[in-house]
Amino acid sequence: MNPDQREAVLDNARYLREVRPIDPEEIYEYVDGQPHPAVVRQVLREHAVELGVRETDEGTFVPVEEGPLSVTFAGVESFPERYGRTLEDLLVDEFGAGWPDGESGDDLRATVRELKADYLEGTAVEYDYRTALAYALYHLPDYYAVVQYVLARLADHGLLDRRLRVLDVGAGVGGPMLGVHDLVPDDSVVEYHAVEPSAAADVFEAFVGETRPGFDTRVHRTTAEAFDLDATFDIVLFANVLSELDDPESVAARYAESVAEDGSLVGIAPADRNTAVGLREVERSLEAAGYGVWGPQVRLWPDCRPTDEGWSFDVQPDLAVPPFQRRLDEGDRAAADGTAGDGEFVNVDVQYAFSVVRHDDERMVAFRPDASRFARFADSETHVTNRVDCVALKLSHDLAEDGNPLYKVSDGSEAVDHYAVLTRESALNRDLSRAAYGDPLAFENALVLWNDDEGAYNLVVDAETVVDRLAG
Repeated sequence: MNPDQREAVLDNARYLREVRPIDPEEIYEYVDGQPHPAVVRQVLREHAVELGVRETDEGTFVPVEEGPLSVTFAGVESFPERYGRTLEDLLVDEFGAGWPDGESGDDLRATVRELKADYLEGTAVEYDYRTALAYALYHLPDYYAVVQYVLARLADHGLLDRRLRVLDVGAGVGGPMLGVHDLVPDDSVVEYHAVEPSAAADVFEAFVGETRPGFDTRVHRTTAEAFDLDATFDIVLFANVLSELDDPESVAARYAESVAEDGSLVGIAPADRNTAVGLREVERSLEAAGYGVWGPQVRLWPDCRPTDEGWSFDVQPDLAVPPFQRRLDEGDRAAADGTAGDGEFVNVDVQYAFSVVRHDDERMVAFRPDASRFARFADSETHVTNRVDCVALKLSHDLAEDGNPLYKVSDGSEAVDHYAVLTRESALNRDLSRAAYGDPLAFENALVLWNDDEGAYNLVVDAETVVDRLAG
């Protein structure tokens, strides 16, 4: 189809979308040369986001409704097999059918080891194509899952639109893109821009072919620093990339300007201390520049800002082991090194830190404490050895390796870390252990103690303490 014919199709679609369903069997008759309806259908699919239309089961195209999208999300149990087959096709093309075995398997496992070592040492990684494949083997599943857990929170609050524009900065091999694709329902359209300068973009583009009509993906092979920000986006996503930038705070500040007025800048980082704390530092630098923190460390008290370390992360159920990771883990390594099938190359943990920053005053938790009733964490020094009533967000799973359950809590006013220690569970305080990450809790009669070993305050929750989950 030549450019004039394409424009004629789009002009007709723009007119008809306001009148009746757009039918390729009708439009082709109005275009010079009368291109086949199947060709017209493909043009409409390619421009679905621009036109704001979606394809129906009857083969026509109708306008996408305006307003927030609704998602049905009950967690992620496994990485979809169809995406796993795409990855294995890339591996077979590069290494042959026996990619987990012999020299190729050894090289892939060695590369994964190097990637993990470089990460722990904070060393920058140079991604050639084979390194990108090894990275995909190890990280695609967890990155696919994590972005869904984070964005589902925004959707639950009505903060994702049915016409969604996403900018994925440092898009890597495509895990977050696939996660967004599977989270967002078919009655919406998505314009997805991926910024990725490395050979990881070659792997990313292979997965673009797995996306449905109405999910328009565009890959920009440039660095985050060099990308030309000439549009606004509903979601600007930094997924596991801020820690790799030389100046993450200034890069995030630049990209925050491209967030739509009712959009969100979403940062995701691994759960380890350095990257999670680094993410919180970026969040706080944006807050100092005038942006609002949506969550998870909501500032419950007006005009208060936390200055604690900020190490907080969520934990979700492990994924099922993807077949490609199992094959990599086993390979044909017999007793030579004694490591065949020991799980070294299986990565199904779903643990992550996240941050959402916005232009407006929307918050993950809308509750505001009553100063006449509740004590602030900023004043905990004056309450040591006393029992107080307070409110806080639960910001961890159980952190205790043994002994009494221990949970990080925050009210957004603290200068040092606060933890709730459950010394005796009862029906009256059971909400502490049962609450989810980010849930607001009210503590009645909690004992405040200073933990000199950890340099933190403990809220002792015992038989005299009542803990209730609050409505957000």
